[in-house]
Amino acid sequence: MIRSAAILAASFLACISVAQADDAAIRKALEPKLGGVRIDAILPTPIPGLFEVQFRTPEGVEVIYSDSTGNYAIQGSIYDFRADRNLTEERLRKLNVVKFDALPLDLAVKIQRGNGKRVLAMFSDPYCPYCQQFEKTLQQIDDVTVYVFMYPIIRPQNADHSKAVWCSPDRAKAWLDLALQSKRPAAAATCDNPVEKVLELGRSLRVNSTPTLILANGERIAGGLPVSDLRDLLDQVAGAPSAKKR
Repeated sequence: MIRSAAILAASFLACISVAQADDAAIRKALEPKLGGVRIDAILPTPIPGLFEVQFRTPEGVEVIYSDSTGNYAIQGSIYDFRADRNLTEERLRKLNVVKFDALPLDLAVKIQRGNGKRVLAMFSDPYCPYCQQFEKTLQQIDDVTVYVFMYPIIRPQNADHSKAVWCSPDRAKAWLDLALQSKRPAAAATCDNPVEKVLELGRSLRVNSTPTLILANGERIAGGLPVSDLRDLLDQVAGAPSAKKR
């Protein structure tokens, strides 16, 4: 799939030779094709003749790539194979940052392992298969503090299970039992709990999938990550040397 995208990009680039983008022409050509949204910015990419076009959607900032006139466009990711990096994914994380310090962490279940120096917030549904798989990945990460915003959108009829986690004497254990083993908490879901507030928070932040991760630097990641990539990102954000061996 990546190889096909690379071949397509190479074929496309062979057809263009203009070095600078015509912003007005790109806007005129692409905005109607994008449903009339306003293009926020047009920037050069590392590939000569290819430009990043930024625009906003209800889900957040998105990007596509265009030639200098807007006559040709590519939707997909740019990969730097030399550095083993998905440049588009990295760009989207930066364009959709969330102010981590502004997150109401008192509404989250706090789970700490080791010294907890690496920090991560996560919107998660205990009945989301991808969330369950990512919880297993998180078990392999030490020296981390995870703030879990319980976000029951997959099976909203089971929202009481998340509420019961909050009402449990040990919220961290109750969450892990539910997320990893589908073991419903014994506590009654009758105490004051933040689940409805978290649902409102998620909607305000345009969280439309689970898990959604927010790193300490505010970068947002939709979906889980392999354990090596997660360690790498957490170390980078924490200012520690990368733990990933290339």
